[in-house]
Amino acid sequence: MTASAVHPRKSAAGRTLSRRHALFGGLCLCCLPTLGRAAESFTMEEVGPGIFVRKGLIADATPDNADAIANIGFLIGKSGVLVTESGGSLADGQWLRAEIAKRTDKPVTHVVLTHVHPDHVFGAGAFVQDKPVFIGHAKLAEALSARGEFYRKRLIDLLGEDRTGPVVYPTMAVDDTAEIDLGDRRLTFTAHGPAHTTSDLSMIDSGSGLLFPADLLFVNRIPSLDGSLKGWLKEAERLKAMGPTRAVPGHGPVAVDLAPALADLTGYLTALRDGTRAAIAKDVPIEKAVTTVAAQQKDKWALFDTYNGRNVTVAYQELEWE
Repeated sequence: MTASAVHPRKSAAGRTLSRRHALFGGLCLCCLPTLGRAAESFTMEEVGPGIFVRKGLIADATPDNADAIANIGFLIGKSGVLVTESGGSLADGQWLRAEIAKRTDKPVTHVVLTHVHPDHVFGAGAFVQDKPVFIGHAKLAEALSARGEFYRKRLIDLLGEDRTGPVVYPTMAVDDTAEIDLGDRRLTFTAHGPAHTTSDLSMIDSGSGLLFPADLLFVNRIPSLDGSLKGWLKEAERLKAMGPTRAVPGHGPVAVDLAPALADLTGYLTALRDGTRAAIAKDVPIEKAVTTVAAQQKDKWALFDTYNGRNVTVAYQELEWE
């Protein structure tokens, strides 16, 4: 499924493990939902002056939801509109583009591609005609080259080609920090180290003080690990140190208090790390570890049974080489 996925690795127990199998769930079939019946319940909420966000479904991709499972939205500035997340398919992006047109006739000048996962980037095709600047992490183009066509084909199988859209690459790469001025508000971008993925980009809006961490912050829906567990814990501390008090998570409510949301996230990631390390130390085979590690977190997260085992697999492969 990815350039790194086709090569199996050996576990500490000596068994051949396929990273391809492990990552397909971790990549988010959170990452893989036609706005059909699901669209009837979608609304945009104004979470700050000129900032509109749609809550994604807490679900996996289906033909009825067009990968509309991520929180997506836009900011209206004096000089134009910045799309914070484009949606999970061409159909989802077209829905968002129509919502923008209901609220402003200002041009869409920027579209943020927060990381490689389909539910956050495949709506970008709906904005190509606007000729915006597509903003992404410096490592996003490489990740899209490795995975983009695989994701597109999977979405075509699920939704049909007319609803899927193209792979859109960033035209502005952020390798550390960058700033965009929309006339009356500035957006500051930070490129993060490997965490949720290897291409995570966050944004802070100067006008509202809101942090947009994308999938560096999951709320209610279990986090999906596709980068580095240790790195994610490190980047969570970095988000905290940035100073914002409110955030728009990649999945969950449209806006949350940052401190308790990060505490819940890091609580899960810490349980995943410590439980995996303990299993490795006791020579517990990965096939058993996936059923026991972080089990105490089950009641705290939606879709736990779908993703936790996959997270354990990715964590095990990272931590067994410490």
